[in-house]
Amino acid sequence: MDGLSSIVDQLEEDIVFGRRRPRERLVEEDLLTTFKTKKHVIRQALVDLEQKGLVERIRNKGAVVRDYSPDEVRHIFSVRRLLEGEAVRQIPLPAPADVIAALEEVYAEHAEAVEDGDLHRAFRSNIKFHQVLFAACGNPYLAETIEQFAFKSHAIRSYSLANPKLLRNARDHHRAMIDAIRNGDRKALIDVTIRHLRPAEAAYIAAYESFFGPAARHTG
Repeated sequence: MDGLSSIVDQLEEDIVFGRRRPRERLVEEDLLTTFKTKKHVIRQALVDLEQKGLVERIRNKGAVVRDYSPDEVRHIFSVRRLLEGEAVRQIPLPAPADVIAALEEVYAEHAEAVEDGDLHRAFRSNIKFHQVLFAACGNPYLAETIEQFAFKSHAIRSYSLANPKLLRNARDHHRAMIDAIRNGDRKALIDVTIRHLRPAEAAYIAAYESFFGPAARHTG
């Protein structure tokens, strides 16, 4: 299972960091050579990535990196705004000290990774920050649904994660979220949570339309 998990993580990061682009084929034979493993492990890794929304299987073509059209991206982020906005509305304010301490700890890790240009740590600590944040709403089903939609957005974030300016913006938004929670400012917390989603959505749509044209639609 450790081998499978590491392969899934590596392919996930390849997609998120833009090393594998939308519509790119994931050829089993190539992956077998890259990861030096068995065929059933690669196939299970592709199944896991498909369940996360990062990969899809197209008839007569095989597995490819999931290609979201601009309309699909807008729909996904519309749902994310609803879910995440509702989650922060449910976070108790003033928040317990242990919640703030946990957020501060992950924030420090993420900020250091951004400063160092360490994309791997920035990506993983960003996920952890949002898990801690939305778990604080006290509704595990809402937090789980948010995480499912966040997985769908990983491929979408491939156009923004490696951008130093957008990474710094994300770090600053995290700081603002913690400050709003610490200050008991619900309005500011909701506002920055919603604004936090916009750069990745806009960057993906702009890049997609640049590559495929403004009228391009997903054809898988």
